[in-house]
Amino acid sequence: MADDALDDFIRGEFTHAGKTRTVFRLGAGPAVIVIAEMPGITPRVLEFARRLPELGCTAVLPHLFGDPGRDPNPDAHGKMAAVTNFLGSAARVCVSKEFVTLASGRTSPIVHWLRALAANEHEKCGGPGVAAVGMCFTGGYALAMAVDDRLLAPVLSQPSLPLPLTGQQRRSMDISPDDLARVKQRCANGLSVLGLRFRSDVFVPAERFAFLRQHLGDAFIAVELDDRDANPAATLPPHSVLTEHLIDTPGTATHAALHQVLDFIHRRLVRAEQIDGSH
Repeated sequence: MADDALDDFIRGEFTHAGKTRTVFRLGAGPAVIVIAEMPGITPRVLEFARRLPELGCTAVLPHLFGDPGRDPNPDAHGKMAAVTNFLGSAARVCVSKEFVTLASGRTSPIVHWLRALAANEHEKCGGPGVAAVGMCFTGGYALAMAVDDRLLAPVLSQPSLPLPLTGQQRRSMDISPDDLARVKQRCANGLSVLGLRFRSDVFVPAERFAFLRQHLGDAFIAVELDDRDANPAATLPPHSVLTEHLIDTPGTATHAALHQVLDFIHRRLVRAEQIDGSH
């Protein structure tokens, strides 16, 4: 793919606790916070975001790292540029105190900013609440954001933190015990959490989804795919369910997974709003 200029998105800023970041917005209706995977807001992430206005939602993409719109694949800029782009984003994140990459049982400080963004977008966009889709490096952020009652549809696409280097890290998520307890309470009261992974993904081991099942019970909806379901044209091994490894063809497993995510968001934000409005 070519780089994406984001010409159809409205560019703005949001400030919380003294930290200002760029935010890209598209559409109208209840807000869906799309938190990009490493190395940033890629063309494939933008493809996913552009589907949300078709549901009757506003796509909201905070710029946390990387170069928005840049295609990370080697075919776009060459292998060396692709590696440099990825490592540059990863290095900046790893040295930042806002992101926790290795610690189990700890919520990254950036999540506080994301919760504030979600609250602001709910006030701005209306509707019964907001959704959040975290991907890869940010997958667990959607779970940690769900301490807020306004978050009605958390989606964890290949949640990869903490990096699964030890048994404890494999059997955990990047969320504090207090935040997890609050999410468990919300799940007991009707919240559902949707998670997606490829079964062979070394960054999202089976133990991590077992951890989520243990703590969230039937409220955790797991979508697990085989290697043969991934787009064979992708550069890396099966990992990015909704973006780089998506085969966007009806009848394929990743296409079904994508539409399960879209329906999950639609039912909790748009249809819920329509039902409430009819009373």
